Amino acid sequence: MTNPKRYLVTAALPYANGLKHIGHLAGAYIPADIYARYLRAQKRDVVFVCGSDEHGTAIPIQATKEGTTPQAIIDKYHEAMKQDFEELSICFDIYHRTSAPLHHETAQEFFTKLNDAGELEVKETEQYYDEEANTFLADRYIKGTCPNCGSDRAFGDQCETCGKSLSPEELINPVSTLSGKSPVKKKTSHWYLPLGKHEAFLKEWILEQHKDDWRTNVAGQCKGWIEGGLQSRAVTRDLDWGIKVPLAEGAGKVLYVWFDAPIGYISATKQWAIDNKKDWKPYWEDEDTKLVHFIGKDNIVFHCIIFPVMLKLHGNILPDNVPANEFLNLEGDKMSTSRNWKLDMRDYINDFVKKENGGGQMVDALRYYLTSIAPETKDSEFTWKGFQTAYRSELSDVFGNFVNRTFVLMHKLCEGKVPRLHTELLDDTDKTMIAAFANTKGEVQSALEYYHFRDGLFQVIELARKGNQYMQKKEPWIVAKKTATDPEAQKLIDNCIYICLQLCANLSIFINPFLPNTAAKMLHMMKVVEKMLDWENAGKTDLLKSGYSLRAPELLFRKMEDSEIELQIEKLKSGSTETKKMEPIKTLAGKPEIVYDDFAKLELKAGTVTACEKVAKADKLLKLEIDLGTEKRTIVSGIALHYKPEEMIGKQVVVVTNLAPRKMKGIESQGMILTAEDADGRLQLLKPENMVMPGSSIS
Repeated sequence: MTNPKRYLVTAALPYANGLKHIGHLAGAYIPADIYARYLRAQKRDVVFVCGSDEHGTAIPIQATKEGTTPQAIIDKYHEAMKQDFEELSICFDIYHRTSAPLHHETAQEFFTKLNDAGELEVKETEQYYDEEANTFLADRYIKGTCPNCGSDRAFGDQCETCGKSLSPEELINPVSTLSGKSPVKKKTSHWYLPLGKHEAFLKEWILEQHKDDWRTNVAGQCKGWIEGGLQSRAVTRDLDWGIKVPLAEGAGKVLYVWFDAPIGYISATKQWAIDNKKDWKPYWEDEDTKLVHFIGKDNIVFHCIIFPVMLKLHGNILPDNVPANEFLNLEGDKMSTSRNWKLDMRDYINDFVKKENGGGQMVDALRYYLTSIAPETKDSEFTWKGFQTAYRSELSDVFGNFVNRTFVLMHKLCEGKVPRLHTELLDDTDKTMIAAFANTKGEVQSALEYYHFRDGLFQVIELARKGNQYMQKKEPWIVAKKTATDPEAQKLIDNCIYICLQLCANLSIFINPFLPNTAAKMLHMMKVVEKMLDWENAGKTDLLKSGYSLRAPELLFRKMEDSEIELQIEKLKSGSTETKKMEPIKTLAGKPEIVYDDFAKLELKAGTVTACEKVAKADKLLKLEIDLGTEKRTIVSGIALHYKPEEMIGKQVVVVTNLAPRKMKGIESQGMILTAEDADGRLQLLKPENMVMPGSSIS
């Protein structure tokens, strides 16, 4: 893989109109942070930028709600969001704001260049006007009935219920949110970006050049927009809050927030360059720069279609990738600020991080769970019980337990020092464990390079799990009973503890992009400097030198009480403006109703797995040989991240036997096994309650 000269990583600019919840954190900020930390560990030239989006109608609307001014609102929430990100270990190189004079200058220059080049067009249109308030109505100042789902909680830009993007003209029975009166249509002139002119470019760039490396959810949404026909989009609006249009004929108009906000990435880079005495231009103009946008799915059209057109016209580089996440739901429903069905970052910080038993470990607890359930290609769900289970059974009982056992046994059996490695006594179990260091490095690196953060974290935890299994097999505490009579016994203990300590050192490197506070605590226990976290050290077997004294063990993760979780569930339910009347999650809605004859077309049988192996060059696929009584079949299934091949032998599964064969990685799959996805995104096999004869019909 050829690395570019530099990387520019951006995370979506959050609106400065209120505190942000964990859905925002999971959608854009944690993935971007993981990627930036990984690049820094690789010693690559990377700048990670973000900042507050401080224009648009959301700001004056919030100011009205709080009885203050728009300036007071953005000042309040800019500082609050900046602090929340810092306390959750998000490592921006700069957190800027779009109200800064430098941003105003940058956005106005951008507009002027496109306008002077004839790339914008002026059109007179009729727009909604509130005669009582004597003002044109921006989209958020208009409310009505959604034409898609019929909800009365639809605004002029989007329906709050179904999430569909709208225009004010699409609303049924629109009313002004300022006066409550029905608006009238009035003529006004605005500047437009004619997206239709760039349709051929977008088709080639997205649908051809990036058809294989962009996420399917991103490419699919772009394809839908392009094939639906791209319309000219206004870049100005009639509003008194925002960046003034830099033309005499633009008096009383400001730049539309969707045009202004992404330019904030450029102005933030400029400010970072000023602060660090660097040149900002290579990061936006040099083809050797890799630009990556981290966003949520509601921003795909802006970052993949509109902003790239703007960048192309302005002479800037285009994004190499836009790994947008889907939405994170909460306890069976979509997050909603209006219904208070949410978990704000600030609330989590106050309830967990700032407690006496909180701090960095509870920051990492949240980062761990949100990464493990990240909505990378489809919506996922945060549950408090799922959070507790993941924390206990994976983070604490697997990762934390291994590190603690290793340090405890080192002090008990090796005088608190890194023992010698006696190479002449290494057996196959030792060699397999050592080989796993380098293998995991390759797996984690591949996952992070291609934005598969869930998979990358899974590989780290799997390595810790292998460490626990290795220690359990070696049983150094049992071998210790033989040291008085067996001269080789201490050497065997030394080898085990040495390998486990080197594994701990490797785990600190692998976990650092995901859980930086955990990595820092491990460095403290190992008495080593931060430089050890450089990625070039991953996979090595001599990171801790023999004879080196290490600190006493400290628990990486505290116990999480049931009462803490029950309190959070009750807090959520009691704070919601709606309880059982909440709208169902649209994405979880059932498929169309079928009749029995439709179901009867399926042939379901119980099968027993007789052989299983991983499919070469396919991280997620297993090849299974399944006994169906009268025949045996080969089935390829995407369960490799959830089940090991050896675990599958002898298991009974439910097989769809009359599914047409299809080739996967050159293997003909002759059916499908059925699974269910639990709250944590893990696949669970569907199987008979008790063992039945292979080939038994299921109905």
